[in-house]
Amino acid sequence: MEQEIRDLIARWADAVHRGDLDTVLADHGEDIVMFDVPPPEDGVRGLAEYRDTWPGFFEWQASGAFFEIVELDVTAGADVAFAWALLRCNTPEALARHPDQRLRLTVGLVRRAERWVVTHEHHSFADSSTTDSSTAD
Repeated sequence: MEQEIRDLIARWADAVHRGDLDTVLADHGEDIVMFDVPPPEDGVRGLAEYRDTWPGFFEWQASGAFFEIVELDVTAGADVAFAWALLRCNTPEALARHPDQRLRLTVGLVRRAERWVVTHEHHSFADSSTTDSSTAD
């Protein structure tokens, strides 16, 4: 089961990098909820809204940006699983300036009709706007 999920996430990441929308959507449920780096703050709900988030990203990605898994961890039960990953996601120039920056990905999956389906996806970057912890609220 764990390997099935690893393969699913690797296929998804490769499809994101290539701008292949059909493959990006292939293993996602109609009831997907995604919390992403850009707004909206309350996330996107449903496969149609999820689909609509990708064209702008693919346009940026086509400029030569990276989208590649650096680390992936999967925990799988019989019908529910989750995974987290760290990815390099930026332009070569930005990654040269900030080589350790990583996109953080969390994925929730359920087993439906004998296959794994992504029902939750969360993307984030660490907030590096300040390094002075005394200014935090």
